[in-house]
Amino acid sequence: MSTNSMKYSYFPLQRILVQHSNVSKPAFLNISFQFLSFMTRSDNKLIMIGDSQLSSIPFTMNITNKYDFSLIIQHDLNINQLSCTINASLDLFNVQTIDKISQRFHSILKQLFISVEDQMNKSIYEISLILPNERLIMQSMNNTQVSFSSTVTCIHHEFVYQVIKHLQKLAVELDEQFLTYAELLHYVQILPLHLINKYVIVPGDIICQCVERSLSMMIGMMAIEMSGGVYSALSSRNPQHRLHTLIEQTQSRLVLVHWMT
Repeated sequence: MSTNSMKYSYFPLQRILVQHSNVSKPAFLNISFQFLSFMTRSDNKLIMIGDSQLSSIPFTMNITNKYDFSLIIQHDLNINQLSCTINASLDLFNVQTIDKISQRFHSILKQLFISVEDQMNKSIYEISLILPNERLIMQSMNNTQVSFSSTVTCIHHEFVYQVIKHLQKLAVELDEQFLTYAELLHYVQILPLHLINKYVIVPGDIICQCVERSLSMMIGMMAIEMSGGVYSALSSRNPQHRLHTLIEQTQSRLVLVHWMT
């Protein structure tokens, strides 16, 4: 892509910026990508220009970086080899962040070059950004299988059992707010009756909940379980179109919200 785009390298940057007159300082100007293609002389032969003698030396580059973040790729045509350099402002990035970025970039290149034939038709989003050590962590965290006995009951049955054992103990606590098991059961029993009587919720109906972290979140979760519905969480931090997509994909009957969402 870089070599093919070089035929447009003469195009003036100012002419591009004119098309975006509402942008006073384009953000992309803080980021630089350079692809340098060159050929080195391996024989170190002397070159005569008049009375002067010139000798070829290996290609070196010293750049005073004026960008917040830059990636420089040097392509040696002699040996057909790429070398990459990342420069970043330490005012904006710490060394660990840049190290992680370089590891991910190296991982992408490795995936592309190891099996080029398989990767040629792949879109960029199909290439994994996950590092091998992160993949192991994910596998260990997702290994959530637990052996249960055949006498296991539903989660809301277990909740009621805990209420009977710890009636006046704190069940939920958030900042200065708290509910005892008895109080939580009281609110949790009201909402399922409302869902069943007004919206005719039947076992297996999917009900989404989009609330900020609060006592209402716990009440809604347990109420959905008690009504026989299937709980599905929505984050209010997601864009609106993302929330609509999730609701359509889950085919949710209802979405529980509160005044903040």
